[in-house]
Amino acid sequence: MGRYVLRRLALMIPTVFGAMTIVFFAIHLAPGDPLSLFMPPQLPGNADTDLVEELKKQYGFDKPLYRQYTTYVGQMVQLDFGRSLRQKTSVREDLERRVSNTLQLGFAALVFSTVLGITIGTVSAVHRGSWIDRATMMFVMLGISLPSFWIAMMLILAFGLHLKWLPPSGFGGPVYTLDGLRTAVLPVITLGVAGAGGLARYTRAALLEVLQKDYVRTARAKGLRERFVISRHALRNALLPVLTILGLSFGEILGGTVVVETVFGWPGIGRYLISGVNGRDFPVVQASVLVIAIGFVLAILLTDVMLALADPRIRFE
Repeated sequence: MGRYVLRRLALMIPTVFGAMTIVFFAIHLAPGDPLSLFMPPQLPGNADTDLVEELKKQYGFDKPLYRQYTTYVGQMVQLDFGRSLRQKTSVREDLERRVSNTLQLGFAALVFSTVLGITIGTVSAVHRGSWIDRATMMFVMLGISLPSFWIAMMLILAFGLHLKWLPPSGFGGPVYTLDGLRTAVLPVITLGVAGAGGLARYTRAALLEVLQKDYVRTARAKGLRERFVISRHALRNALLPVLTILGLSFGEILGGTVVVETVFGWPGIGRYLISGVNGRDFPVVQASVLVIAIGFVLAILLTDVMLALADPRIRFE
């Protein structure tokens, strides 16, 4: 197992490196100048030119792009994220305060989407062809199709402003506290709905295939109750292929936090990334994307390990 994990880790290094490279060149080649953030208006004479040159030298923008890239890669490898151009604060310290908030939101959304998706998929497969099947699949397609920001707005209007059951936005603390849980409900639902739709479709397809197997027909022929056949024989075997998309689901949830955290005012990495993009804050954007990419590949690695533990044949492929 240890050799298998090391092999999977080695294969994920190019993914992280590719994400680092793409975000570096994308933000440096995009229109706009980050130095404009520091320029006071209407400087006399050539004072503005002198100030621009001084700022370029101070932040390393006077060097060729390839030199900036090699410096950037060296700093990222050492987890030296630099300082924010706008806030003058340590990017690493800012991320450390926000990573926990994003992970709490992401794991809560993953649990919600997993339970909801597997439940809907199972119910739909058991009642194949009925109105229950059609209704659940319609709900699934809506969850997949509707954009997360629209779902967030509708939840805020319904439960935050009209019914006033839950806070429309803000951060009340860790999700294991009462105030934190109340503020996390709406963003968790928003993030979990789309993931639940994908899991429901995979669960339904896998369970319908398993229900046609000989051992399921044998279990029914023995007179076992249908609920027992579904839970003990069919569902346990159908969930193995469903595990393969759990890592991707968590990656999608991490990506969705960029929008959801901004809408709900949640102080996580996604909102931090948006503030960096809006302010052309290179260190903030580069470090935030790197952390999200690492979280994505680690989620996939965890999924691979779970599959290897559930099916030992995978380790030797």
